[in-house]
Amino acid sequence: MHQIVARTVTREVDTSRRWWVLATVVAAQFMFGVDAFIVNVAIPTIAIDLHATPAQIESVIAIYLIAYATLVVTGGRLGDIHGTKSVFVAGVLGFTLTSLWCGLAQTGPELIVARLAQGATAALMVPQVLTTLHLLFPDESRSRAFAIYGIVLGLAGAAGFLLGGLLVTIDLAGTGWRSVFFVNVPFGLIIAAAALKIMPTVPRRAGTRLDVAGSLVLFASLLCLIGPLLFGHDFGWAPWLWAVMGVGVAILAGFLRLERAVAAGGGMPLIDLTLLADAAFLRGLGAAFFFFVANLSFYLILTLFVQKGLHIAPLKAGLVLLPLALAFVVASRHSGARARHRGTRVLIEGCMLQIIGLAALALVAANVDAPSSSLALTMAIFGYGQGLVMAPLSSAVLSTVKPGAAGSASGMYGTTIQIGNAAGVAAIGAVFFAVESAHSSRAAFLISLALFATLIMICVAFLTWMRRAHA
Repeated sequence: MHQIVARTVTREVDTSRRWWVLATVVAAQFMFGVDAFIVNVAIPTIAIDLHATPAQIESVIAIYLIAYATLVVTGGRLGDIHGTKSVFVAGVLGFTLTSLWCGLAQTGPELIVARLAQGATAALMVPQVLTTLHLLFPDESRSRAFAIYGIVLGLAGAAGFLLGGLLVTIDLAGTGWRSVFFVNVPFGLIIAAAALKIMPTVPRRAGTRLDVAGSLVLFASLLCLIGPLLFGHDFGWAPWLWAVMGVGVAILAGFLRLERAVAAGGGMPLIDLTLLADAAFLRGLGAAFFFFVANLSFYLILTLFVQKGLHIAPLKAGLVLLPLALAFVVASRHSGARARHRGTRVLIEGCMLQIIGLAALALVAANVDAPSSSLALTMAIFGYGQGLVMAPLSSAVLSTVKPGAAGSASGMYGTTIQIGNAAGVAAIGAVFFAVESAHSSRAAFLISLALFATLIMICVAFLTWMRRAHA
C-alpha cells in the first residue's frame, strides 16, 4: 500500500468550493493508488502477451517507483514555483497520456520506458494533493478531509485488485491487459477538466529552487544499484553486474557530497542535511525502508504465485486478494488513535501480526489441497497487521523533526519508502524467479515469505532502536 507525505504551507486561497476540490484531487490520488495494484494483477498476463522476461516484468513495476521516488520532491517544488493548480493539471494530463502509452506498448522494453514516463508524471501530480488539502482545510473540517483521504488510500488497493482481475477477465473490446492502463484515460481527462474549472489558484512561493542535478544523480545511483538486481538472472549474474552496483554506491556517495555543495552555494538540496544529525529520524527511516521493501514486492510475489503456481484466474485472484485489502482499510481506520495512546508499540504489534500472517500463509501454501478461502483468510491477517503499521508509521518517523524541517523530512520519507518498494520488487523478485526456474513456484513463494518475515523483523529492530532514541 502506498502512503505519500507532502510539505506544509500556509497561504490565502479561495475555499468556497473546497469540498468539490477535495473530491477532484482525491480522485487523482485514488487513480494513482489503483494503478499500483491493478498492474500487479495483470502482470502474469502481460508477461505472456509481450513475451517479457522476468527481469522486464519486475522492471515494469520497479522503474515506475524509481522515477517517482527521485522526482517527487522536485514535483512538490515545481508546485511552489509554478502554482499547485497548473502543476497538478500538468501531472494529471501527463499521467493520462503515459497510461495510454503503456496500454499501447508492443514490447516489454517499450512498456518499461512508458512506465518510467508514467512514474515521472505521477511525481508531478501526487505532491499537489496533500498540499491542496493543507491549504483548503486549516479549520475544524481538517480532520474530516484527511479521514476521507485516508479511506480513499485504503480503498484504492481493494479496487485495484478487483478491477484488475475484472478487466483482464472480461477482455473489454479485445484489449485484454491493456485495459488496466486505458481505464486511466477517461478518468484522467475528467479530473483534469474539473481541476481547471474549480481548483483555486495558489500564489507562488518565493525563493523556491530546484535541485535538478541532485534528482538526476539520485536517479542514476538507483538505476545502478537496482538495475543489476532486475536483470541479473538474464545475464547469468556476470561479474560486471556487481561492478555496476559498486558504481551505484559511489554515485550515491557523490550525491551526498553534491547536496552539501548545493547547500553551501545557497541552493535548495533535495534533502535537508541537518536531518542527518537526528538519530531517531534516521532510525525511523530505516524502519520505513525495510517495511516497504516487503510491501509492493509482497503483492507482486503473491499475485505471481496465485496465478502461476495455483493457476487461479485473474478475476478470482482479485477476489482472493480482496479480504487482505479490506482488512488493511479496517485496521487503518483505528490505528492512528491507538498509536497516539501507545506510541510505537502499536507499530511493533502490527509487524508481529504480519509475521503471524506470513507463517499462516506459508502453512496454507505448503498444502497443495488447501482451498482458496484459507488463502484469503490468512492474507487478511497479514493485511490487518500491515494496516496497523502503515497509517501511523509516517507520523512516528516524523515525530522528532522540528516544524521548520517538516517539509524536507516528509520529502525524504516519501522518497525512502518508494526506493524501498523498488528495491523489494527487484531483490525479492530476483529470488522468486531464480528459485522458480530451479524448483517450483511453490518453493519460490515459501522462500519469499521467509524473506518478508526477515525484513519485517529488521523493521521491528529499527522501531525498537528508534524508541530508545526518543527515551
